[in-house]
Amino acid sequence: MSRILVVDDDPKITAFLRRALVLEGYEVAVAQTGADGLRSVAEAPPDLVILDIMMPGIDGIEVCRRFRTAGEGMPVLLLTARDAVADRVKGLDAGADDYLVKPFALEELLARVRALLRRGGGRAPEEAVQPALTYADLLLDPASREVRRGARLIELTAKEFELLHLFLTYPRQVLSKDLLMDRIWGHDWSGESNVLEVYVGYLRQKLEAAGEPRLIQTVRGVGYVMKE
Repeated sequence: MSRILVVDDDPKITAFLRRALVLEGYEVAVAQTGADGLRSVAEAPPDLVILDIMMPGIDGIEVCRRFRTAGEGMPVLLLTARDAVADRVKGLDAGADDYLVKPFALEELLARVRALLRRGGGRAPEEAVQPALTYADLLLDPASREVRRGARLIELTAKEFELLHLFLTYPRQVLSKDLLMDRIWGHDWSGESNVLEVYVGYLRQKLEAAGEPRLIQTVRGVGYVMKE
């Protein structure tokens, strides 16, 4: 299991990232100051650091510079609200491996985490084995991206596939609307407020197109659950 350290002084960001990364199968540690981040790496070097630039005291760029001066070689992904070229260059010159501007989509952050772990010799959880997920007569194969209900092949869009994958990963568990939005559309989603309901509707239409019983159930006031 790859270990990731998140260093950010915003507790909402650290809580959001911890939850998302743990659900992806990573071990996650959190630090809310640059000094705590340096101390955490010295005590237990992680496989990757997600590091905010704008922090009081020791900022992220200086923290990254100290990592490299101390010989710490794990990949570092910088997070910042600054989008100027000079700021990106400054961070990369300090030894960062990648750079992501806030607000960011969770999908993009997770993709960059996977890429950095591969580059650093680590391995993302889903790269180990990707078994087919099944529930009732429904099958989803992550490797081939094939979905079947019984013998019937179902064509899904990328977002529909991701949403169904999440339901099948946690069958019979109630998933809140907030969690589903965070995982599929990112915490900074600013589009239509009913996008989740719309996509659940799309999935239901496709999964029930031949008259099959409903598997995605609504839990009023909470979210949805994959349940017969």
